[in-house]
Amino acid sequence: MTEEKLVDLRLPYPKMKDRLVRVYVPKHEESDKLPVVYMTDGQNLFEEEKCKYGCWHIREAVRDEFEKSGRSAIIVGIYNDKDPQRASELTPRSVGKLKFPNLMSRIMISLFAKPTGEIFDNFIINTVKPYVEKNFPVKMGRNNTAFCGSSMGGLMSFFTALNNTNVFCMAGVFSPNVMMYSRKDMKKWISSRSADNKPFLYMYMGNGDDMEKQLCPAFKSACMILKEIYPRECRKIVIKETGKHNEAAWEPVFRDFLHEFLAKNH
Repeated sequence: MTEEKLVDLRLPYPKMKDRLVRVYVPKHEESDKLPVVYMTDGQNLFEEEKCKYGCWHIREAVRDEFEKSGRSAIIVGIYNDKDPQRASELTPRSVGKLKFPNLMSRIMISLFAKPTGEIFDNFIINTVKPYVEKNFPVKMGRNNTAFCGSSMGGLMSFFTALNNTNVFCMAGVFSPNVMMYSRKDMKKWISSRSADNKPFLYMYMGNGDDMEKQLCPAFKSACMILKEIYPRECRKIVIKETGKHNEAAWEPVFRDFLHEFLAKNH
């Protein structure tokens, strides 16, 4: 049995300094290959004492899933480039023209003024994924590959999975910030994605604090679009009225997401 490990990588990010990527490999038999979940906000995933905003306790989630089901996965956490860059980095331009609600301050508007989500998407697909697959015991193929994120990372997970339907079989879209896109643009963009190989979308939103309450109406609108044009068997929509906009709320949701991904994987 190979013991678990957490490996730090520095990978070249387009036109910026190298980016920290952390790869968690759980214990496994030497000959085993494991499914993989790529995640945004890697700085909040693994170690409580290093997490500024709270921890997802990903290692514990993977260990518990293995104890319950005998299934496991490699987790790849991609660090963001710190605020304020994170806002633009995890916002794709191609979904539609950004609109700014009146409740957003000038500072917030400036953060989203130059969305570069497509660059982040390119980094995942053409740098991170090939390196991980070459250097770690990854089970290859679309059906063994998922993406997950929360808040702006939830938006990025939604975009990357639907933008690369041949790569990801499932996406964890937790508390996504989709309120800056019009319903018309969102529906047009979703409709334009590949008709084949639609990834399973695990859509989650809370409603238990001010941030979730702000995000929830646009989330529900996006879910209504999915109900209109996206196959029922390819989506799960969860709204938890008491759920807050933090890692403590997303941690149990991730556990359910991980279980569903690995169950579908087998």
